[in-house]
Amino acid sequence: MAKKRVTLVTCAQYPDLSEDEAGLVDELNSRGVDARIAIWNDPHVDWEEAGVCVIRAVRDYAANREEFVQWAHQVPRLLNPADVTEWATDKHYLLNLQEQGVPVIPTTWLEPEQHLNKHQVHTRFPAYGEFVVKPAVSSGGREMGRYDANNGMARMAAATHANRLLQEGRSVMVQRYLSEVDEHGEYSLVYMNGVLSHSVEKAAMLTNPNTTEVQAQETVTGNRQPNSEEWIFGEKVRSAIHRMIKQRLGHDQHLLFLRIDIVPDGKGSYYLMEVSPVVLARTGSVLSRTQFVTAFSGKAPFLPARIVGVSGYIARKCRNNFI
Repeated sequence: MAKKRVTLVTCAQYPDLSEDEAGLVDELNSRGVDARIAIWNDPHVDWEEAGVCVIRAVRDYAANREEFVQWAHQVPRLLNPADVTEWATDKHYLLNLQEQGVPVIPTTWLEPEQHLNKHQVHTRFPAYGEFVVKPAVSSGGREMGRYDANNGMARMAAATHANRLLQEGRSVMVQRYLSEVDEHGEYSLVYMNGVLSHSVEKAAMLTNPNTTEVQAQETVTGNRQPNSEEWIFGEKVRSAIHRMIKQRLGHDQHLLFLRIDIVPDGKGSYYLMEVSPVVLARTGSVLSRTQFVTAFSGKAPFLPARIVGVSGYIARKCRNNFI
């Protein structure tokens, strides 16, 4: 019997898997899967013959989102599904989730079609404190800026930043900078097949006030099991996401992987920062690689029975010739 084929999808900038996932191909092959790596916009790849295509290190999608979304819809067997991928690669999804009752960081949206002049952009900034300017379509901390509203030069730099993005036809998000990020960092809740796997702790990315980061540095400080408060908040977000999936697909569907980024709100709960079914958080360990293989192969001798049961999702797809 021929092995089931799986293609792990990367990008030209990061053609190989991340350091965390080094050896992932070998581990999948050892579990009876014909695994390989391919770049998503490589014209020489025949996606009809690629088996199940699993999005991994596709960090350049923000610079080529329209092309990336078109590619996703042309791949016959893609995890996560193309409709979900399209929805989650533009942070306007935060408006959808906010309507579902998910607490998100208060955001002012600046849209190209508003045709705002420089003064109007300036008046959209907070009157005091620090704030963040970033594009609605972005990945890897690119093109984000942290500014002091009480500093005239900083406000000018923020206006220049926002106007440049708007002139490029890109939507802009303006958010207050939360001091809790400096104090506690950010948390990424990582889900495999709809089950919370682990939590990744990350240090604050925007450490230089009044500057625009071409690409902010992501620093992982550790990974651990989520506490009960994180689990409850994560389930609230995950449930809202699945309601959105049902609306888009006409049916619910477990996601092979999902990352939910949260930050303490200073009031005993959390704000949602963003979600991603496209790029998982780096963990600084082999944890994500091992659990990813487990979720995909349906073999979980070292995980709780609950995870073993859900991981059968992929195994059932295999039996139904999805792979």
